[in-house]
Amino acid sequence: MEESDKLKRVVEARMKLKARFEEKMQNTPSVADNRPMGKGVPNRHGMPVVPVGQIITRKWPVLDLGIQPDISTEAWRLVVDGEVEQPLELKWHDFMALPQTDDTSDFHCVTTWSKLDINWRGVRLLDLAALAAPKETATHIMCYGYDEYSTNVSLEEALKPDVLLVHTVEGQPLPKEHGGPVRMITPQLYAWKGSKWICRIAFMAGNKPGFWEERGYSNTAYPWRNDRYS
Repeated sequence: MEESDKLKRVVEARMKLKARFEEKMQNTPSVADNRPMGKGVPNRHGMPVVPVGQIITRKWPVLDLGIQPDISTEAWRLVVDGEVEQPLELKWHDFMALPQTDDTSDFHCVTTWSKLDINWRGVRLLDLAALAAPKETATHIMCYGYDEYSTNVSLEEALKPDVLLVHTVEGQPLPKEHGGPVRMITPQLYAWKGSKWICRIAFMAGNKPGFWEERGYSNTAYPWRNDRYS
């Protein structure tokens, strides 16, 4: 299949999937909340600069499970499976051949710090989902990292256009300590909802908790509602 045909297929599938979840996405608290809890002058999307309980940092603290896998781009693989019509297994060159998205967003960690205006480059989860074609039964995803981390995200959140699998930050390859070669980011949720060193995305018919959710963290994780714990 030529690159132009592949791109056309991705775009068509993306639009179809986006339309399927459009109403749910527009009704999520991160979009529809008229009085978000935060402080500072309005930022992107009309929100205050940071959610309540957060402080701004210029540094990028490193948080993990005590494991930092050393995964080369040659060894890296991404599996997309579960409740999908077309399971995927992507190597690095397959991943980089997909439509690439540049975006600027904020990063809110549940441990009370926020880093603003980070420039990312990566692949929209929406585009990966479009290729995999989620079944009508799919409602959530579980993301897995090479460090055996896991976290659950509803599809109406996961398919938002700023949810990316990023390989580049501020024009440089994503560092290993921050989840390189590829991590997921969820700008409208607390950052633990994006797996570092991501290796698998499993679509699920229903919800179940991931690593931190099993330990009392929120299933929904909305920063603008101070939604840290279940």
